[in-house]
Amino acid sequence: MYRAYKFRLYPTNEQKTALAKSFGCCRWYYNYSLNLCQETYKLSGKSLSRGALQGLLPSLKKEYVWLSDAYSQCLQYVALNLSTAYKNFFDKKAGFPKFKSRHGRQSISYPSNVKLEDDYILMPGKVGKIYCQQERKFDGIIKTVTVSLNPDGKYFAAILVDDGKENPTLSSEGKAVGIDLGLTHFCITSNGSKFDNPRHHRKHAHNLKKKQQSLARKQKGSNTRLKAKKLVAKIHSKIKRVREDFLHKLSRKIVNENQVVAVENLNVKGMVRNHNLAKAISDCGWGQFCTMLKYKCQWDGKTYIEVDRFFASSKTCNVCLNKIGSLALDVRSWDCAKCKTHHDRDINAALNIRNEALRILSLGTSDTANGGNVSQPGKTSVLLDAVPREVGNPTPL
Repeated sequence: MYRAYKFRLYPTNEQKTALAKSFGCCRWYYNYSLNLCQETYKLSGKSLSRGALQGLLPSLKKEYVWLSDAYSQCLQYVALNLSTAYKNFFDKKAGFPKFKSRHGRQSISYPSNVKLEDDYILMPGKVGKIYCQQERKFDGIIKTVTVSLNPDGKYFAAILVDDGKENPTLSSEGKAVGIDLGLTHFCITSNGSKFDNPRHHRKHAHNLKKKQQSLARKQKGSNTRLKAKKLVAKIHSKIKRVREDFLHKLSRKIVNENQVVAVENLNVKGMVRNHNLAKAISDCGWGQFCTMLKYKCQWDGKTYIEVDRFFASSKTCNVCLNKIGSLALDVRSWDCAKCKTHHDRDINAALNIRNEALRILSLGTSDTANGGNVSQPGKTSVLLDAVPREVGNPTPL
């Protein structure tokens, strides 16, 4: 089984400079390759393969000597990432590849020759040993290490490990739960539990507003503007971390207590087109929550199933299966005209989701999720089976 562990890195100033050069070289080579593919397609109607792009590296290093500042395999991995981006585009799983910017998150990948020594991670090339406080130890073979720099100035290493274990056999024997996702309550379960929506962005909105106003008053290109920009990035990073912490704890609680977890396959991309609710929907992180439920069920050998988004879970009575014509969003409870049962809208939807999932399982069919994950062909196909390992931040903000 492949698992990914993410740890915080604490490079020295010299190592930060070396990493910055590697980030720049890989970013330049990606943009150069993408531009070359586009120009080649305009002239011949054909694009360039990954092997052709990697074959350009020796001549490019002679022309641009500074490309040697990056580890050679990191540059080769860039060509693999670009070919993957094109494949996802042609498979209609992602948009057209975009040019990378020097602003925002930066990353490079080491496909081999990375070792862990005590509290240090040994990178090949000119980076050397970087202090890495590992709160969790793991056993297995290191496949790929991705070093990233976030806009708030923090460095991380995502380590893909093959622990040599087989995936547990999935079982559906046991307690089943249906989950209905919402805005007033983040999620409602079929057993009647309701979990409030923390609204993380709203809690930090005032602080974020002040920092953004301060950033807007700074002169472009000045050092004070860079400092103000970093402060804004830190607030966004804080919001992201507290949201992930809430989602991790709630998903772990649900998976521990149930054997079958059923959710509704929501079209979040389409829902955020509603400008009145777009910010609230994005702040919830429904997609990330479902992803956490899915891989944690895989860890524990439990069943995760998605019910089709067009299934009328809210408008169907879970007792007699009577379906009403329409149900406005502001109606939070209703009475069934056939069996006279009084329904809480959200709990009724969760019960219907659970019953529909059990019906699907009894028929022996797979889950009804639409679409698929972005593929990772070639050597990185192992990333499809990788699941992130929950690792805390060694130091506070």
